[in-house]
Amino acid sequence: MPVNVSRSTVLVVACALLAVLVLAGNRLAKTGTASAPDVALPVETAASVVPDRLVVHVVGAVRRPGLYRLRKGHRVADAVARAGGATRKADLAAINLAAPLVDGTQVLVPHRVAIAGGAPAGSPSGTAASGSTGGASPPVSLSTATLEQLDGLPGIGPVTAQKIVDYRTENGPFASVDDLDAVPGIGPATIEDIRDLVTP
Repeated sequence: MPVNVSRSTVLVVACALLAVLVLAGNRLAKTGTASAPDVALPVETAASVVPDRLVVHVVGAVRRPGLYRLRKGHRVADAVARAGGATRKADLAAINLAAPLVDGTQVLVPHRVAIAGGAPAGSPSGTAASGSTGGASPPVSLSTATLEQLDGLPGIGPVTAQKIVDYRTENGPFASVDDLDAVPGIGPATIEDIRDLVTP
């Protein structure tokens, strides 16, 4: 014969089943959380952020003084080369070209110091820088010098000497040694090399 089940009984049984399911779900969730492996986050070390380049200030007897960026491990010689190399007046024996560079430092390439009699330091005693034995030669006048005199200057060949003569013929006498910058083929480095050997 059929069994009559009241509505209240059905509700009680349903609530009991729901409670059992909720408790089982919470227990499974806790178990899954506890067993989850720890994930290691990448840590950025100090070595990974240290720059591999450095900046130095090259000044003195170089062709292009200024700030230069070089790689770590480079030497003073590398910085001088980046600055266009040393001029003819540079006293490279006075600096250590093999010294390692340090970021933020200044590299000073000194000029040769002339001793009594006009000879630069390191030249044979009693001999002028030009090689004469009767003392230093007088400076060459850019406005009156001959082609031969101009050709004898360091860094000035016969072609450039002719350009100097052509320039002063068209523009008149030189007012300053720096006016040589307007002559084709002559740049700041050449002007610095001959500055002490010429006059306007």
